[in-house]
Amino acid sequence: MEYKPQPDRYTNGMLYRRCGDSGIQLPVISLGFWHNFGNTDCYATGLELVEYAFDHGVCHFDLANNYGPPAGSAEENFGRMMKQSFAAHRDEMFITSKAGHEMWPGPYGGCSSRKNLMASIDQSLKRMNLDYVDLFYSHRYDGITPIDETMQALVNIVRQGKALYIGLSKYPVDKLLYALNYLHDAGVPCLAYQDRYNMFDRHIEKEHLQICMEKGIGVVAFSPLAQGILSSKYLNGIPADSRAARPEGYLKQSDVTPDKIAKVTRLRPIAEQRGQSISQLAIAWILRRKEIGSVIIGARNLDQLKDSLHAVDNLSLSPSEIELIENILK
Repeated sequence: MEYKPQPDRYTNGMLYRRCGDSGIQLPVISLGFWHNFGNTDCYATGLELVEYAFDHGVCHFDLANNYGPPAGSAEENFGRMMKQSFAAHRDEMFITSKAGHEMWPGPYGGCSSRKNLMASIDQSLKRMNLDYVDLFYSHRYDGITPIDETMQALVNIVRQGKALYIGLSKYPVDKLLYALNYLHDAGVPCLAYQDRYNMFDRHIEKEHLQICMEKGIGVVAFSPLAQGILSSKYLNGIPADSRAARPEGYLKQSDVTPDKIAKVTRLRPIAEQRGQSISQLAIAWILRRKEIGSVIIGARNLDQLKDSLHAVDNLSLSPSEIELIENILK
């Protein structure tokens, strides 16, 4: 059956924020492809998630060359979805990819060298059946490659028309400042900075958020639910089908600590009083910061996606609620 998007998709509840000082607006909730969209997952379920998200105003889709598993398969499946359902709607979509983590064997298959980034963008475009991505990130500072080399490669990728904008992800503060100045002087300024941010990981509050606000750069937060810990999923133990139960997963059972579960348990009454799930409260807590342009969520099924998207129904947190939450997180 041919997919036809809902005609009211931009007026049925989703909110949009400017990405820094740019002309780009992002949905406050975006869909990430880190897990759940690789070849080890069900393609039909993935397509259902993307179509539902698009029908509800989510037009920002976040990928990377190594997303899967296996690496590359998330982009391949997204390319299949583009051909099957979204070819006519490409200009409505803000599609991002990244490179910098290990992707293929040998000395050039990872890190942030010019050789790696140039090969990676070409491979990503081929996998996704795209002429360009809207934004291409340096996925990390690798500690080896000179930043000038990495930044000049990003500048050239934009000038070659393979990406419209450039972004940086997971950079230490000093390296971030240097990179931002380089890109600004080259005439290809950084559009967005992406990093982990949730109630249990607040490291970007120290300096990153202030730097991005001062320089007019949007911040995109990933892992808003701490890979599911900030939900009701682990309140009664580790379910057999959960991410923490998977031997190959990035979330280990040891990450689900009694201290974190105790805090989530104390957060639940606050969420319930607001008419929200714990996950929705966790997303609203992130979006209380005006520096945050969008939160990237993951979803294994339609129920999880629907729950996260309904966070936009109540994003305002009162000073008393913030104080209660801060006391719990201490």
